[in-house]
Amino acid sequence: MEMIMGKEYGYVAIVVVVYCCLNVWMGFQVVKARKKYKVNFPNLYALESENKNAKFFNCVQRGHQNSLEMMPVFFILIVLGGMGHPCVSAALGLFYTVTRYFYFTGYSTGDPQNRLTIGYFIFSISFLGICL
Repeated sequence: MEMIMGKEYGYVAIVVVVYCCLNVWMGFQVVKARKKYKVNFPNLYALESENKNAKFFNCVQRGHQNSLEMMPVFFILIVLGGMGHPCVSAALGLFYTVTRYFYFTGYSTGDPQNRLTIGYFIFSISFLGICL
């Protein structure tokens, strides 16, 4: 396998694990928000008609959900790109992962516009790089 992927392919695997850890952390933030804003399972989102803090919870939930939605595409691109250019793919993947953190924390403030800070723009650039 090393002959096909190269010695540096381990960096790609590390970035995938780091992204998974970030998503687990985001999941814990959703659980904390569920308790704080009193949104019980199995409700995925809070209804504004029933919960005055629905927007705050929904922003936390949506930030995590968006990360989960992008995960398969990210994994496919970093794994395939890493076969030819493992160091570049790992660097861009790590950059993308860091920007996902800022995207989530901005979104989690309760104002969806806060996700469009530096994290969103860097996220877009790094994701485009991974695609190429």
